[in-house]
Amino acid sequence: MAHLTARSGALLAAALLVTLAGCGGANREENGATGVKKAAAPAVPKPAEAPAGLPGMPPLLDPNDVYAADRPNKLSPVVRNFPSRIYVPNTNSNTVSVIDPTTYQVVETIPVGNQPQHVVPSWDMKTLWVNNNRGHTLTPIDPATGVAGKPVEVHDPYNLYFTPNGKYAIVMASLDRELVFRDPHTMERKKTVPVSCYGVNHADFSADGRYFVVSCEFSGELLKVDTEKMEVIGQQKLPFEGAMPQDVKISPDGKTFYVADMMAHGMWVLDGEKFTTPTLMPTGKGAHGLYVSRDSREMYIPNRGEGSVSVFDFGKNKLTKKWRLPDGGSPDMGGVSADGKVLWLSGRYDSEVYAIDTTSGEQLARIPVGGGPHGLAVYPQPGRYSLGHTGIFR
Repeated sequence: MAHLTARSGALLAAALLVTLAGCGGANREENGATGVKKAAAPAVPKPAEAPAGLPGMPPLLDPNDVYAADRPNKLSPVVRNFPSRIYVPNTNSNTVSVIDPTTYQVVETIPVGNQPQHVVPSWDMKTLWVNNNRGHTLTPIDPATGVAGKPVEVHDPYNLYFTPNGKYAIVMASLDRELVFRDPHTMERKKTVPVSCYGVNHADFSADGRYFVVSCEFSGELLKVDTEKMEVIGQQKLPFEGAMPQDVKISPDGKTFYVADMMAHGMWVLDGEKFTTPTLMPTGKGAHGLYVSRDSREMYIPNRGEGSVSVFDFGKNKLTKKWRLPDGGSPDMGGVSADGKVLWLSGRYDSEVYAIDTTSGEQLARIPVGGGPHGLAVYPQPGRYSLGHTGIFR
């Protein structure tokens, strides 16, 4: 019995040594002490980083659609209780006609400065700025009450935009040949950027807000401007003799810029990143404005010289319809109603405004206004903030 106990003890000791050796080996292998290479853990793919946007810019609601915040009746709390109105700057009458869209009637006429060109919603959407181009002033209108405030002195304000982060207002000083960055509230001048092209007038921003494309109507050129540095980083002459570029608009996916051209009678299709020579898509005589539908599927292009509106389908990448005003006209600038059902356009040479059904293209109304109606604003509209012009919202 004692012999068996000793033998059992020896076997137990041997087993214990083997076990300890095994444990020690495992520890040494984990620590790399044995020289045995440990199997590497499977690599985890690093997610692609989205391009950094302009500092302070609210992120897009949908990275695949810059207009995702503009869906029908998706009104910000800031504007939700504003009365629905159409504000029409009458360039030759020095007034703004205010239309009630439910009755198609002018309900008020507001005296403003000399040669009002556009009515522009501020970045915070609390003010409408009337651009009195030759009067060298901006007239603020309170959209809650419709009351005009004291004009602010601003030289040559043909058009007005706002950086996507709300940091600056940008005055398109057309005849001064300048882009003027100003305080968005006081309009105090912060930086002046002289340009060599002539007639800066319209613009739109890249999806990330880091640059914007500007049209120069009198010299037939385009500019590319770094938003943060406030510097021109690209310039090109359009490949059409007598080109006269007007409105600028980016595609919903943020990959393409479109530029209406009233003398080339169509719109230029531009790669904003590469800023290479664009191609021309004919639309109609005197192509002027560009307005995206509330579902981001179509864009309306008023052809001022022939009284028509071309409809461009983003998905199909082609023009699909053309609506003609029954009695002709000169459809120019405007915007889409909050519910997306009506396209409102000024009749530049006919002292009238057109309301057009966006489903059928039917003319709903022609409303007499003052002389030379131009950049009318439909207000309020859906969106979180305004980039300017007659209402570019994101």
